[in-house]
Amino acid sequence: MQIPFHQVDAFVVDGRPLTGNPAAVMLLDEWLPNATLQAIAVENNLSETAFLKRSDGAADWDLRWFTPATEVDLCGHATIASAHVVIGDSDAVTFQTRSGLLTASRSEESIVIDLPAADRFQVLEDAALANALGVEPAEMIKASGAEDCLVALLENEAAVRAVTPDFHAMRLWSDLVVVTAPGDDTDIASRVFAVGYGIDEDPVTGAAHAAIVPWWAQRLGKEKFTAIQASARGGQIHCTYVDDRVRLGGRCASVIEGTFLL
Repeated sequence: MQIPFHQVDAFVVDGRPLTGNPAAVMLLDEWLPNATLQAIAVENNLSETAFLKRSDGAADWDLRWFTPATEVDLCGHATIASAHVVIGDSDAVTFQTRSGLLTASRSEESIVIDLPAADRFQVLEDAALANALGVEPAEMIKASGAEDCLVALLENEAAVRAVTPDFHAMRLWSDLVVVTAPGDDTDIASRVFAVGYGIDEDPVTGAAHAAIVPWWAQRLGKEKFTAIQASARGGQIHCTYVDDRVRLGGRCASVIEGTFLL
């Protein structure tokens, strides 16, 4: 079997490849067995592999996301990477997913994806998690939505960049773990640890921003703002919170195009 294969860097910095978060995008004629999809994601060894096939329903495409460890309910960077591959000359493309119908649209040089926002926020008291992160956060919350996130608010971007987690200890938490603070040159800066998904640190994470953008929108007092994910690769995201949805805009760069032989 020959499967069209694309590797795309998503939410890149200033349009540059080799920044942002790489995702594999694979176009199928029909769904393969789940075990095969999972094995392909392990073979690709990226934080996400997106599998698409033409939809029989209202959407343009059916879309599923796999980490090397599991299928997930929501992935932003692999969605924007998928849109980059399949949008063609269209102004927009729709995906049917485990998180409902998602839309991606063009906006100048960027693509904007529309995601379900977290809608429940509760104060979190978890000294063990703070110790595993090696931080003394000003505040901790649990943001619940399509993907649950445990969020630690730090003083500034320098503190976010300085976090050195104990990844062995963090295996106790299955949710995404986010450290975040006001940014130096952007409104917010964050890092995301996904040990429960088989990923120590995710370079750029749309699902985490779907969780923290509503919270930050309230703190900042505005619906639109800029974000940087301060991983080693770095990623730039334009964030909007409106009508209980999060819109994330960014640029993508294709780095590999070819055929996966199965």
